[in-house]
Amino acid sequence: MKRFFAALLCACALIQPAAGAAAAPEVEAGAAVLMERETGTVLYESHSHDKLEPASVTKIMTLLLVMEAIDGGTVRLEDVVTVSSSAAAMGGSQVYLKEGEQMTVDELLKAVAVVSANDAAVALAEHLAGSEAAFVERMDRRAAELGMKDTNFVNCTGLPAAGHLTSAYDIALMSRALMAHPKIRDYTTIWMDTIRGGQFQLSNTNKLVRFYSGCTGLKTGSTDSALYCLSATAEREGMELIAVVLKSPTSQKRFDGARALLDYGFANYTLLDVGPDEAIPPVEVRLGEVEQVQPTLGQSGRILVEKAQLDQVTTQVRLAEDVEAPVEQGQKLGEVVVLVDGEERQVLPLVADQGVERLTIPGIFLRFMRTLLMEG
Repeated sequence: MKRFFAALLCACALIQPAAGAAAAPEVEAGAAVLMERETGTVLYESHSHDKLEPASVTKIMTLLLVMEAIDGGTVRLEDVVTVSSSAAAMGGSQVYLKEGEQMTVDELLKAVAVVSANDAAVALAEHLAGSEAAFVERMDRRAAELGMKDTNFVNCTGLPAAGHLTSAYDIALMSRALMAHPKIRDYTTIWMDTIRGGQFQLSNTNKLVRFYSGCTGLKTGSTDSALYCLSATAEREGMELIAVVLKSPTSQKRFDGARALLDYGFANYTLLDVGPDEAIPPVEVRLGEVEQVQPTLGQSGRILVEKAQLDQVTTQVRLAEDVEAPVEQGQKLGEVVVLVDGEERQVLPLVADQGVERLTIPGIFLRFMRTLLMEG
């Protein structure tokens, strides 16, 4: 009943489109954000920094810390975790772990990512940090490192707790960090699977995994007070988007809202590989063992552009006329400026493709003599 009345109130809060390439769809929710993962660019937002309850979307941070531990080598997927009494006592979404039961990190990750199991989340937290409280301290510390200024975690599950709050923008930030770990997609893209040797069936709470093309995750959540929440990720044509919807009045409307935001992003934006329009000439090297050095791009460049502006992308090369030896490999020689509709969007360094030693006194003499002979 409480959820019904809260939903009625929330239904009146239709998120309006932000200024951008095209009118974004209305999303029926308390807050929402659409972010492009590679660049971190926010493509759409409304009430993005309102502090709200995230429910089980909290587990994105739990999964992030586990994945960082795995990639860092301090935890292995095949590690066996013994379930504590506190983990076994967790209510809400669960896989009904029993005290003393043993399960691998791999199976626990699957349980958290697919069915949002609170007991599995606490078991992982205790395995990593010794206790849930110590793990939550790590969660808050990592949140601060990611710039999540609207966030305070109280538990690793998202079960209702006083002061357990975050924002749509902060959820996008931690979702972006989690999706930087490619292995997590092995879990977040599962539609149906089993644990306990096939004896316990799992079905993903994120229906977009099955019904939205390119969906890569990520996490659902709902409680009476948080209403329906979702961080959804999807990738198409090399661009991955993160759509966060908080406090939506029904489960279906959170999926509809996320789908609409993702559709908007894929329809209007693209990632474009950028570089110089023409071949870059060599740079003269004064007093060098060789007389020229070739500049090359110091990093690959991709920019996020509105599809309507694709024909407005241009580049300018700014290059040193010459440089004095010694020249180190990778030394900056200039830059490529990327402009969209005449506005500077990105600057890519041009660097020396090889090192050039400075001429010695005998070397200078020999070069001088060769020059005289050639002129003669």
